[in-house]
Amino acid sequence: MATITTALASSETWEDIQHALSGGGDGRSCQCVWPVLTQKDWKDTTLDDRTALFQHEIATGRSPGLVAYIDGAVAGWVRIGPRPAQRRLARTRNIVATTQEPFDDDSVWAVTCFVVRKEHRRKGVNAALLAAAIEFARSSGARVVEGYPIDTTASSPNVNDLFHGALSTFLAAGFTEGARANPARPLVSLDLEA
Repeated sequence: MATITTALASSETWEDIQHALSGGGDGRSCQCVWPVLTQKDWKDTTLDDRTALFQHEIATGRSPGLVAYIDGAVAGWVRIGPRPAQRRLARTRNIVATTQEPFDDDSVWAVTCFVVRKEHRRKGVNAALLAAAIEFARSSGARVVEGYPIDTTASSPNVNDLFHGALSTFLAAGFTEGARANPARPLVSLDLEA
């Protein structure tokens, strides 16, 4: 059985993160900065801009996520961090309509992106990343973790849309489903103080 491990994003894991992002889907072109940019700012960036922004974020701030490994081979990535730092969320109608938490509260963290390399899909990488992300949030003082997954029983998303994560993964990790502004896109939350 394969062993899945995780490591916090850092300058030392930069090349591993880039390898994770280049394994299929839009990860390489996005550089996982879509959640931190407004739509206008996103449109004004190039791939080089996004890469430089992501590298700077990793080198100078709190780690914005974790990279996963299967038996030492790079397998995936998850973005998690304080919700206020992920500026797009406060401008996303589905989230604004369904969250119960104030947008300026740094104790509310959000899981916004998963990437799993094609050769490592269906091996439990997302579940392992989510578990590690929850522990990272808890140890960093988060009070609540939110997610914005896709309910794959209510829609048939293409693989690129699954970067939000699947509802079933969040529910299995103990998240509670909240309101749905969109039939296939529930808001889920995990109270870390409960």
